[in-house]
Order: sequence, then C-alpha cells, then structure tokens
Amino acid sequence: MAQKTIRNTPQTGKQIKQRRNDLGLTIEEAASKAGVGIKTWCRYEAGESIRQDKIRGVFKVLNWKGFPQEDEEEKVRIDLSEYKNSPVWPKDIARKFGDAAAASFVIGSDILLDKLNDDIGELESLPKGSHIGELSVSWIKDMLPEQFLMRYDYDFMYLLRSVIKRFRSYAKAGTEIIAHSVLEEIALYLIAEESEFLMEEEGLWEYDEDEIYTSATEWIFDLFEDEDIITFLYDDFYLEKDNMFHFDHWKDKVFWVER
Repeated sequence: MAQKTIRNTPQTGKQIKQRRNDLGLTIEEAASKAGVGIKTWCRYEAGESIRQDKIRGVFKVLNWKGFPQEDEEEKVRIDLSEYKNSPVWPKDIARKFGDAAAASFVIGSDILLDKLNDDIGELESLPKGSHIGELSVSWIKDMLPEQFLMRYDYDFMYLLRSVIKRFRSYAKAGTEIIAHSVLEEIALYLIAEESEFLMEEEGLWEYDEDEIYTSATEWIFDLFEDEDIITFLYDDFYLEKDNMFHFDHWKDKVFWVER
C-alpha cells in the first residue's frame, strides 16, 4: 500500500527552513533527528509533500505541534468521511455523540500512541525510576497533571499506552467505551485533546451534520457526565493521598461500577 503524504507548500517549506535556522540546526542535523535523508529534508524545505509516517519526526525536530498557519486560500479541508473507514472507528461514540466525536477518537488515539511510543523509547535508555520530566523532549509531559510529574515513569507510560490500545480494541469490536477509573478518564481526555488541533485546523467539525459540539473535547465531558477531571487534575488543585483523584488511586475502578 502506498504511503499517504501530507500536503506541503513552498510557503511552508520556507517556514521549515527558517525554523531550522532559528534552532541553529544544519540540514544534516535536522535530517538525522527526523530520521530522513538529507535530500529528503531538502525536498521538505522546497515545499514538497511529506510522508505521513515522517511528519511527526519533522514536527519533533522543529518543536511544532503542527504546520504554521497558511493563507486561507491555501488550506485544504479533509473530509470527515475518510475516518469512517478506520478499523478503530468507534460506532458507539458516533451513535451517542456524533461522527466528529468518533473522528476525534480515531485521530487523537493515533497521534497519542505515536507520542507515547516516542517517550517510552526514550525512557528505555534511562535508569529505572526515571520520569518523562527528565527527557530532553517529551510530547506528553505538558499534557499530564503537573502534580504527579515524577510518577510518570516507564511503567506508568506503558500502562497508559495499554489503556489506549484497549479502548481501540473496544472500538474495533464495536464494544461500548466506558471509563471505570481516573486513569481511563485521563486516557480518553488526552485522546480528545490530542485531536483538537488537527480537527480545528482542517475544519473537521464542519462536517458533523449533527452539530452537537464545537470543539474536540466537549463530547468527553458528556461521556464522563461531569468535568471533575479538569477541576481536580488540571486546575492547580492540590490533592491529598486520600482523594480519589490522587495518583495512588488512578487505577481504582470507581466509575460506572455495579455495586
């Protein structure tokens, strides 16, 4: 199967070159860090398309979350329907919250797994007990609750990745996706957060005929039926050990459990 490519433009190519220069990187250094050849990197700076499996390496080198804003007339919209063919299209989420929410799950889980794999790969080479705050570059560090930064070690990152893979297996099997623990709520929230930039950049919410939500994270709070994860974990709320949202209890099954 041919590799998909991400549309590039001469304007964006110039921005790639300028950003590389701003970071003090030679073409050879940038290409090496991105895992591509020197000629390939030169083609990127000339505005040629970038293979989809290489784009995150390029963004990591440049410390970008996505392409800089282009002129409106140069932007290309992606049809939401292309995501419906994904093997992990969550039919239950689409039925409850709309196609845009389901696309958010597909896009966000794809991107998040890539970033987790990068961080896990970096942690493999560090002493046991090292955490993602010690990595030279971590895409996940700023997405997780700050209070427990030093707890995000190899074991935790591996567990988080396993939770996301399990949710994707549920989607593939057509099984209902429910968060029973704080960790599972965090995983779903990160998936939605991770999809937001691309979905807004490509105008994907415009293709949701139901028009239920206006951002990639809103459906998550309807799924949880509250916004406690934001209140307790992302609003600088200091948590004592007996609080159910404390890191020590993230694996406990406390939501949607039969008693």
